[in-house]
Amino acid sequence: MFGAFLVFLVLQSIFGWHAHNEELAQFGAAPQGYLSYLGTGHFAEAVFENWESEFLQMGGYVLLTAYLVQRGSSESKPEPDTDRPEDYARNAKRDSPWPVRVGGVALVLYRNSLSIALFLIFGASFVLHLLGGTAEHNEQQALESGAAPISAWQFLGTSDFWFQSMQNWQSEFLAVGALVVLSVFLRQHGSPESKPVTTPHHETGS
Repeated sequence: MFGAFLVFLVLQSIFGWHAHNEELAQFGAAPQGYLSYLGTGHFAEAVFENWESEFLQMGGYVLLTAYLVQRGSSESKPEPDTDRPEDYARNAKRDSPWPVRVGGVALVLYRNSLSIALFLIFGASFVLHLLGGTAEHNEQQALESGAAPISAWQFLGTSDFWFQSMQNWQSEFLAVGALVVLSVFLRQHGSPESKPVTTPHHETGS
């Protein structure tokens, strides 16, 4: 997965570099070098607006599946057994992670560390999307009309920024929702995301 990520990120940067230079040429501006392009708002905006939606989706998915169930879905904990004995410190073993053995604040954070990490990455991606989008917006305005640059706070209030975000957010939640519901009725042999082929539709969990 991480190997594929790096390959596609490099390819995105190369094609984005060419596309950006083609755009600059339309306005009679000098082309940018590849390394210079990697520091532009054009590249940062394209990368982080997607990361933002992905980590929002995964953080929301992890958090919601902790409290909500969907009868028959492989993506849901079995009902009505929504709590696992292994989640409680009183059932810790000698080789359990150290926050479990220490308890207190460390345990509280560790019990929620997956969703916390995903939402922190979402927050960082949101900020980087905003900064990259601001830089790209200002460059576009300078090329097209010579308009004065705006701040990141001002760009946050534009419909352009929220259009970029919402077009990604809606698709991510649609995909996860489809997986949750379709896994009730459909199967994929050998996949951990699917219930066994012989499992009845009403049985929850994989």
